[in-house]
Amino acid sequence: MKLKLPARTVERLSKYRRLLEGYNDKEDTHIYSHHLAGMLNLTPEQVRRDLMLIGLSGNHRRGYNVRELVQMIGKTIDRKEGQRLALVGLGNLGRAVLGFIMKEGSNMNVVAVFDIDSNKVNTLISGVPCFNLDDAKPIIKRENIGIAILTVPREAAVNTATLLIQSGIKGILNFTSVHLDVPPEIYLKDYDIITSLEEIGFFIKD
Repeated sequence: MKLKLPARTVERLSKYRRLLEGYNDKEDTHIYSHHLAGMLNLTPEQVRRDLMLIGLSGNHRRGYNVRELVQMIGKTIDRKEGQRLALVGLGNLGRAVLGFIMKEGSNMNVVAVFDIDSNKVNTLISGVPCFNLDDAKPIIKRENIGIAILTVPREAAVNTATLLIQSGIKGILNFTSVHLDVPPEIYLKDYDIITSLEEIGFFIKD
């Protein structure tokens, strides 16, 4: 049975794992909750609560076994066969996002790119085939793609998201800063760079 976790807990678990994977090359085989919390500006109590939710308790003397912790997080948040993704919109932002994901070597596999530019269609972008957006439905079904990364222009965001949902996409990472009204069964995550920068600007202004 799938473990139900709050979205923020899943987000933190992903961050824990990315930090801990660097420990594989170190002599330290264990880590304390307060060390992990300090690296992410969290409280040790928050870290311990998150890890208890996935069935892990630390040793009072040595803390958490790093390898066991990485494996348990992966078992909790990953799919065994990996996640298959499509990136939609191959402008400057789309290329940057694609390049970042391809270099990370995570469980996220971008298997298709979609665009409407004939100069990009039928080419390989960072090793990933680019298809015409009009062909999204059969390709998403054939490739068993569950997640779409939306980096299209603002004016195309709503119609493109509708097309993706109709094509079988179950989750969208939205970089467009446009509000998308999606059905409740679709998991939507917005990433608005300007809003994030304005938030930072507010808290650092005199």
